[in-house]
Amino acid sequence: MLSVNDINVYYGVIHALKGVSFHVKEGEIVSLIGANGAGKTTAMHTISGLLRSKTGDISFMGHNISKAEPHKIVRFGLAQVPEGRRVFSSLTVQENLEMGAFVSPAKNSREIADDLGLVFKRFPRLKERKRQQAGTLSGGEQQMLSIGRALMSRPKMLLLDEPSMGLSPILVQEIFGCIKEVSQSGTTVLLVEQNARMALSISNRAYVLETGKVILEGNSSDLLDNEQVRRAYLGA
Repeated sequence: MLSVNDINVYYGVIHALKGVSFHVKEGEIVSLIGANGAGKTTAMHTISGLLRSKTGDISFMGHNISKAEPHKIVRFGLAQVPEGRRVFSSLTVQENLEMGAFVSPAKNSREIADDLGLVFKRFPRLKERKRQQAGTLSGGEQQMLSIGRALMSRPKMLLLDEPSMGLSPILVQEIFGCIKEVSQSGTTVLLVEQNARMALSISNRAYVLETGKVILEGNSSDLLDNEQVRRAYLGA
């Protein structure tokens, strides 16, 4: 479904991604794990079109998206939930969700309303607060809103960047339960997450990034038992 081949990304003279390649099959949850500065978010932004790779190519469902504009990539069915939530703080919860439908394939207001109903069913707290300004929500509620906003575009694949950041352990469990539900409903997921144990617990496969390179890859269950991964990322 998604194929990333030999991408090299720079911030000025800093070589942030060094020949990175990985793939995601339809229906999978695939995780990118690694320490801060490993290149995980850079990889996400490059897939989304916010950054450009000097080399290589990225294809999504048969489309070469290496040079595509971000809004066109969303139209292809690939939506990103950014690190730090990035909700529109002065807009209401419902207005944020409606913004997510701006490039949706939904053809009319009734279909958009149906999609809104599905998001509210998945996140009842957002329905309770639909008239509330997004900036007044808790961190966990803002994360739910950010995921819901991305789902309003009817994505075939969801890119999630550090969804557990700044959340309590209870909310982390809730958000990861939601990610599993999104996957089970038919949306493929690429997950960037510093909480390696949580990421590996819900994903099918994973890639380990270190200083801009993929150093390990495999089934998540195997990586959970890998001594190198356990020492570096699992605190064991």
